Amino acid sequence: MLPDPLPELNRTEFDYSCDSTIAEVFQRQATQTPDAIAVIANDRELTFRELDQRSNRIARQLQNLGVKPETLVGIAIERSENLVIGMLAILKAGGAYVPMDPHHPIERLALVIEDSGMNIVLASDETRSRLPADSINLTMINVNDPVLAKVSPSPVTSVATSHNLAYVIYTSGSTGKPKGVMVEHRNVLNLFSGMDRAIGCEPGTWLAVTSVAFDISVLELLWTLTRGFKVVVHGEDGTSSIADEIPRHCVTHLQMTPSLARILTLSPRTFSTLGSLKQILLGGETVPVSLILRLRQVFNGEIYNMYGPTETTIWSTSHKVDKQSNIVSIGRPIANTQIYLLDSEFKPVKPADAGELFIGGEGVARGYWNRPELTAEMFIDLPLLSPHRIYRTGDLARLMHDGNLEFLGRADFQVKLRGHRIEPGEIEALLEQCPGITQAVIVLREDREGNQRLVAYLVAEPEASDTIGALRTTLGNKLPAAMVPSAFVFLSELPLTGNGKIDRKALLTLLPPGLHPTSTVSYAPGESLSDIELVVTRAWQEVLGVSEVGLNENFFDLGAHSLTVAEVQVKLQNALQREVSILDLFQFPTITSLSGHLAGTQSQSQLSDRAERRRLARQH
Repeated sequence: MLPDPLPELNRTEFDYSCDSTIAEVFQRQATQTPDAIAVIANDRELTFRELDQRSNRIARQLQNLGVKPETLVGIAIERSENLVIGMLAILKAGGAYVPMDPHHPIERLALVIEDSGMNIVLASDETRSRLPADSINLTMINVNDPVLAKVSPSPVTSVATSHNLAYVIYTSGSTGKPKGVMVEHRNVLNLFSGMDRAIGCEPGTWLAVTSVAFDISVLELLWTLTRGFKVVVHGEDGTSSIADEIPRHCVTHLQMTPSLARILTLSPRTFSTLGSLKQILLGGETVPVSLILRLRQVFNGEIYNMYGPTETTIWSTSHKVDKQSNIVSIGRPIANTQIYLLDSEFKPVKPADAGELFIGGEGVARGYWNRPELTAEMFIDLPLLSPHRIYRTGDLARLMHDGNLEFLGRADFQVKLRGHRIEPGEIEALLEQCPGITQAVIVLREDREGNQRLVAYLVAEPEASDTIGALRTTLGNKLPAAMVPSAFVFLSELPLTGNGKIDRKALLTLLPPGLHPTSTVSYAPGESLSDIELVVTRAWQEVLGVSEVGLNENFFDLGAHSLTVAEVQVKLQNALQREVSILDLFQFPTITSLSGHLAGTQSQSQLSDRAERRRLARQH
């Protein structure tokens, strides 16, 4: 073997529970702290004992249905205590869970069900109707079924080992279909030991805000519980905000994408609550220095930048951001992880040179579910460098003088948007299946700092009939919302480079920043708007980066997503000096309807205030 090109970086050997399963490690913690609060969701509390017993009941039911090691079981439950119970139940039964966000399009969920071959899904009263009704031989277990209360809560016995699958999580695929990453118990437990060393494992209160379909939820929901944390599951119904939950539950830890962190800093109230945290973990996309400087205005605790692909089990490197530094690196590898920076011939690059980042060690997953060719392409053997397989990330990085790694972007066209890893090819393939669309190219552009969006550049036949709205609907029925482009630009032909390849840099010049291509009906600048209409219009313009917007255009048809909704909410609250429900933004998605609703609620509020003053006056 060749000498390790990064010997100081790769000295990460560390013993971990390599002979255990996640369920066994959780069981030990539940035995140690049975009466401590384990999970809080929608103000409902479960102790470790209650969480243990309720998951045992479902685990026994799963085993009665034939679940054993290597059995894939779907889980499609809203963000609640039942989500955590279901994940643990599948692991205790010996199976592997396949997380499905119930808010994803039914076609997307159907594809995951079909590709995985699962025949059992855990659901709830709230999510059963969102799952494909025509899936053949699919048994659905309702975690709210009162029959489960009669099942024995005693521990179940499983023959699963650390080398069995813990979960299969689906990520975007360049062929037009998502691909399932197979992760074993030993991979996850190694990550747990790595996190123990990287950020410490002294129990606190962790606010879990991530979708279960995003692998960093494993850290929030499982690493925490195996270490005795109290986990607060942030709900989706809009009744409680992050600003409410942090002080109410004395939250100490929060993990989020930089995009979400930026949104939280916009609201003075939410921003101030971040100051009470002890640790903030940022990951899933590049962290701008400006965000760190902004957070430091109120937060004096520890900020960590985390990096790692799903294929190497969540996080592979970590970096504690220096309070005085203006550089945000991705740090160094965690426990039992090796980093290699290689050139196009798989040879180590010179120190400080950019190279493609390859990852080896205990976190490297088994591969892709039922995709042996793709597994062989991405999980490769380089015996001169490593005795074990290493994963080709497609990311570029370099070793800095201080021994930390600097992330330099992608070597291919894959992008990260709000923490979601997206293969543009998957979106392009679906667009090119639409009638009349002959070519499609997806590009991630950023017209202003922190406001990234996907743009679709299309070449269509003259007789193509699909409108932008129809294309958006087609994609929305098949893809998660984060993968639906916010803008569509039609071209007569795509620009090419000198060697005949699509010139993606040239494409970025073809969409003037500040003009949204789907905005076809605009208000006239001189048009008379009410005060509230003007406030709403300005908020939309600033958040969406548009110069004109129609009073009756749908906010979401213009490319809005969950984070832009949160940003608009903050701007409206700051401008109007009152609470604005995030649910209102979904229920009233046009300037006209939202302004009318806000004007009505303001009038009602004023009436209530006058009534309250009269009541107090009568008392005195």
